[in-house]
Amino acid sequence: MGRVTVTTRPTRTKSNGAWADGDRTPLNPNEAFKQEDDALNVRARIIDTYSHEGFDSIAEDDLTGRFRWMGLYTQRKPGLDGTHTGEDDISDSRFMMRVRSDGGQLTTEQVRTIAGISTDFAQDTADISDRQNIQLHYVQIEDVPEIWRRLESVGLSTTEACGDCPRTMIASPVAGIEKDEIVDGTPALQEIKRKFIGNPEFSNLPRKYKTAISGSPTHDIAHEINDISFVGVVHPELGPGFDVWVGGGLSVKPIFAQRLGVWVSVDEVPEIWEGVTSIFRDHGYRRLRNKARLKFLMADWGPEKFREILENDYLGRRLPDGPEATVAPGTRRDHVGIHEQKDGRVWVGAAPIAGRMTGTKLTRLAELAEAVGSQRIRFTPHQKVLVLDVPRAAADQLAVDLKELDLEVHPSEWRRNVLACTGLEFCKLALTDTKNRARWTVEELEKRLPDMDVPFSIHLNGCPNACARSQVADVGLKGMLEQKEDGTYIEVFQVLLGGSLAEDTALARKTRALKVAGDDLPDYIERLARTYLAQRADGESFASWVRQADEDDIR
Repeated sequence: MGRVTVTTRPTRTKSNGAWADGDRTPLNPNEAFKQEDDALNVRARIIDTYSHEGFDSIAEDDLTGRFRWMGLYTQRKPGLDGTHTGEDDISDSRFMMRVRSDGGQLTTEQVRTIAGISTDFAQDTADISDRQNIQLHYVQIEDVPEIWRRLESVGLSTTEACGDCPRTMIASPVAGIEKDEIVDGTPALQEIKRKFIGNPEFSNLPRKYKTAISGSPTHDIAHEINDISFVGVVHPELGPGFDVWVGGGLSVKPIFAQRLGVWVSVDEVPEIWEGVTSIFRDHGYRRLRNKARLKFLMADWGPEKFREILENDYLGRRLPDGPEATVAPGTRRDHVGIHEQKDGRVWVGAAPIAGRMTGTKLTRLAELAEAVGSQRIRFTPHQKVLVLDVPRAAADQLAVDLKELDLEVHPSEWRRNVLACTGLEFCKLALTDTKNRARWTVEELEKRLPDMDVPFSIHLNGCPNACARSQVADVGLKGMLEQKEDGTYIEVFQVLLGGSLAEDTALARKTRALKVAGDDLPDYIERLARTYLAQRADGESFASWVRQADEDDIR
């Protein structure tokens, strides 16, 4: 879909790099390498050259730039603590690889294939991300063609799992089976993937681009923080369709998405996606990387102007006004537990701790699913695992069997509501450990407060980039380092309190100099939780309480 017209905007004293302004001169190194050679072309070099000649043969622009479009990042060298973050020589010669699984939708055959790749090529690593995909580690460039061959033999790939492009799309993990589903977004998801993923029309966007689609009444895709989201809603005249949200994102400048105020049918979703994505491609700010996300364009334009340009310049037609999608108070979004499907069977949702799995566990997961007659597994945007299509009579035993894999179908609130990013173990940007601290903190809190009776989310991030959504958690933890008097450093976390999504959307409260040493996390959270339990009003959530709490009570 090309632009129909170019809408004139006020003259700026300095170009923001938007292509629609008529000048495509690259204004930073990232824009230069993207313009010099489409990043999708790196695939052929990986197969034909780099996998044969080894890591040292990889061109710098490919290694640090275009490889991302193939789902590959160099990972952190082992043993380097947070004091080394930012140094030049921190990259290992091995890679993190993201396997693209849009909507977290996988067959047991696909899960087995990923598991085999994990055990054969990735030292048995496999982490579920909050983008519903699997991240592998320790991947060597020599093995990438064989990994791709195995993935593609079962309909998977790593194409555009990272990079300035349409990344892995998230969707309701119970699309098509949920009893109260408003509309099944799966056909739209599949059509977007078929037409636009790996398409050079959208392989050079200003920055990363995140899509979410769900017709679930639980709003299970965190639509408030994605670049473009389609949320199920019923129009009083037109029936089931989608409410469109644009311009969400977290990181160091969190901004919630805004409604365009339109209603679109499931058949129209790919066209609307194409139009919004084209606006981002053409009008997005390319001069400064930290201003290049769609959320900054939306913040400047506002939803009215954005809708006008979408309709006039890209669609050539008006869209009907639509009602806002709403969610019932207290709705759970993670699908954990045993739940009846439309067809009378059930899905079984289980919680690992912060998404940590292994290839060995994935193999066993596929075996357990197939043993009860299921061939469909889903990952959720909350780092959870679902087994679909389970006979009701087999569900309880499956829950017992999943527990052997550290997958809890009836988890504590602590385990159920924890998220963690990759952290210091593999990420070059991280300052602190996250996965191990998440496990330790959860296990300690399960001992100390085993009867916690309300949702209490803890999101651990190893740096300010908010990959684990620290600004929208009950307790968000942003990793940093603090120097002691003797000159050594300790891991600490800046504490953010009272963030939430769904019916009570709000960014977390920042409190003056509120930091907690990593080794003190269970003590601090226990004290905080006990104070909340003692002071809460009937039915009051932690987020509601903490936004009004005295500072002495939250320190």
